Amino acid sequence: MPGGTDSNFRAWGEDTIYVDRGLGGRVWDLDGTEFVDLRMGYGPAILGHADPRVDDYVNERMRRGVSFSLTSEDEVSVAELICEMTFCDMARMTVSGTEATMHAIRVARGFTGRDRIVKFEGQYHGVHDYALISVLPADVTDLGDRAEPVRLAWGRGIPEAIKETVIPAVYNDLEGLRRIFEREGDDIAAVIIEPVLGNAQGIMPQLGFLEGVRALTREFGALLIFDEVKTGFRLARGGAAELFGITPDLATYAKAMGNGYPAAAFGGRRDVMDMLPDHVSHGGTYAGNRVAAAAATKVLSIMRDTDALGTVANNGLQVQAGLRQVIERRGLPHVFTGVPAMFGIMFTDVLPADYRGWAGTDHELYDDVARGMFPRGAMPEPDSREPWFMCEAHAEGDLIERVVSAFEGSLDAALEARVRA
Repeated sequence: MPGGTDSNFRAWGEDTIYVDRGLGGRVWDLDGTEFVDLRMGYGPAILGHADPRVDDYVNERMRRGVSFSLTSEDEVSVAELICEMTFCDMARMTVSGTEATMHAIRVARGFTGRDRIVKFEGQYHGVHDYALISVLPADVTDLGDRAEPVRLAWGRGIPEAIKETVIPAVYNDLEGLRRIFEREGDDIAAVIIEPVLGNAQGIMPQLGFLEGVRALTREFGALLIFDEVKTGFRLARGGAAELFGITPDLATYAKAMGNGYPAAAFGGRRDVMDMLPDHVSHGGTYAGNRVAAAAATKVLSIMRDTDALGTVANNGLQVQAGLRQVIERRGLPHVFTGVPAMFGIMFTDVLPADYRGWAGTDHELYDDVARGMFPRGAMPEPDSREPWFMCEAHAEGDLIERVVSAFEGSLDAALEARVRA
């Protein structure tokens, strides 16, 4: 396995963890070390690992067979639940968030007859070629001038011709987005956007930004795609579209809708989704497979019928309150980003508005603190770009207190190391 893992994102050098099991808000590695999990698989396990309500339902349904490449009752239930809980008129399942964004982009191109897609710097929309432009450079000067961002491919193997179909923009910069549309609007099929900048610790949209993006796409005849792979069924039952009161044309979902099972979907306006099945290609042997469809049916039903999301948000508020006390006692400048269910901590005086602003924070201190939490029994992502993900099960026992204690011990150790250096 290159790097010793099945994903570049899991290769952490000497800190790489090989997991044995998870339960609720905790995971154990192969040596039996227990961690309070603040990654939750990059967000999917919103109820907690091995939730018996979901697992028992999936186990019962999967015994009827898993993969038929035929449509099952569970798939229909998922589509109905998505349309009930979100703005979508129609939806289709797929297997991953990467596939969901890839298909949404293709549908947008098919509907508009245009080729180009606008995406925002620092935003991650999966690992297909059309998504890996201007994502996560360590040196933000590689992104070019703010007024004229360059198309920066993330890694080798992405054809130049594909790069040319993607136009990077700066998040929270409406003037810059308008310049792009005035220059190339006739060729722009869609704007794809994470409503919350997930891969910069959850930077929020500034007042009026999403409304402005919505207005620009309508003015120039382009579609608006909300990438809700992280925010969907986490920020609210109807995702970021509900939270911010913005109705896009298409949206993509994954992660929280399956509580860890590989469930994903894309959906949107009826007239746009009606491009399927006759005009735009979409398929997949495992799309809507019984395991994923059963999981999504149960998870979305729980989200609809209980206050699980209220518990998730309250857990985040309690963690933030504890961290705030720890940081303020040490007199460090800091801000919280995102929402309590998915938030970041930045060591800075000024709340950044975009990925370039994230680069100006003391993310080296954050990374030291995050890695230092591992031996103290808590596991955030050891990279300051990734937010903390809360789950319903974090309310159990003393997990929140353990997180705050691990953060405090690690922060003190990191600060002491700086003094010695």
